[in-house]
Amino acid sequence: MWHASSDNQEMEKSSGYDYEVFLSFRGPDTRTDIADYLYVSMIDAGIRAFRDDEELCTGEEIGGQLLQAIQHSKISIPIFSKGYADSPWCLRELVKMVESKNTRGQKIMPIFYNVTPSEVKYHNEHYGNAIVSHLNKKWFDDETINNWKAALKEVGELKGWDLHSMLNRYLIISHTNCLFQMHYFAQLNLMS
Repeated sequence: MWHASSDNQEMEKSSGYDYEVFLSFRGPDTRTDIADYLYVSMIDAGIRAFRDDEELCTGEEIGGQLLQAIQHSKISIPIFSKGYADSPWCLRELVKMVESKNTRGQKIMPIFYNVTPSEVKYHNEHYGNAIVSHLNKKWFDDETINNWKAALKEVGELKGWDLHSMLNRYLIISHTNCLFQMHYFAQLNLMS
């Protein structure tokens, strides 16, 4: 639950955003690890964050709610992990983030967790295998696959946090710095 002052809530609503941050992640890879730590840290810092299992109510349509939450967030944080591209839903979220970035100026702040930015950008290793798997299943048309690849490339080129080679004790420092930067960006956007 959100622990922030009512003044912050009113400023959020008047700015047209429901959330300061939208977290996108592959549950089996990161839900009980970095995604959970980051979410709890943001909430404790007074940052209004959306995470699918916390914000959706039973019976709500998952697809529409998630895409709407992306659109109504100032910042999106995709946590790229080894299994992120295995999920068509994560890839749909990523495409929506890029659309929001290009049409509304939303910030995207990627985290590369046990994958490299070049693996995401160039669809190497796990990401290449995931794209090939989606192609082979023939569940998605070429346009959808191309949109996913373009979104991976665009976000893979953004400056983010590469946690691929960091030791666990340094993760806390990196995440704390990330929180301060996210909060700073959110406050700047509130003032403009």
